[in-house]
Amino acid sequence: MSLEIVFRIISILIPVVFAITVHEVAHGAVARMLGDHTAERQGRLTLNPIAHIDPIGTLLLPGLLLYIGGLVFGWAKPVPINAYNLKNPKKDMLYVAIAGPIANLLMALLWALILFILETLEIEITSVLVYTFLMTMTQTGIFINLVLMFFNLLPIPPLDGGRVLRSLVNDKLSRKIDLIEPYGIFIVLGLLLMGLLEPMFNLIQTISMFLI
Repeated sequence: MSLEIVFRIISILIPVVFAITVHEVAHGAVARMLGDHTAERQGRLTLNPIAHIDPIGTLLLPGLLLYIGGLVFGWAKPVPINAYNLKNPKKDMLYVAIAGPIANLLMALLWALILFILETLEIEITSVLVYTFLMTMTQTGIFINLVLMFFNLLPIPPLDGGRVLRSLVNDKLSRKIDLIEPYGIFIVLGLLLMGLLEPMFNLIQTISMFLI
């Protein structure tokens, strides 16, 4: 494997790992603010990626997708949340759930700002390898955070959008949503395989191009 390929992999994995990590920390941080200290007690309110790494979702899957040239995607170990510790469990879970996508939006804007600074200041980078590394890292940071934000906002449990929806409907509908959760991942995979999420990814691509 050439040095160029190694640098490219690293430049992509850095923003992917931190996009996933900060997303999870945001859930736990908001939960702590609202009364649940479960994530804090388990040492999950840290930006150290090692504490959040899921061997499959954070390492194997993104690496495999990167190798085959597909959409780089993944997940971290979910931050533990005990809704019963929250001051108002149903309402507060909305804030806990939405914290992750908001964190991804802010990170996408931060990567866009870094890219803007690099281009505006016209920083002289004599090494083509370093220049490619920085450009790939910032552009990936923008794209992957937008993917995570929009994807997690799908109103399908256990995605964040499903938890937001559960917080907005009455108790009867909430219980029905709970019944869907064990099958949520299969619903999402079905939507992906049937191409029904293509418009969402087209929108993400359009926004990414605007920021880049």
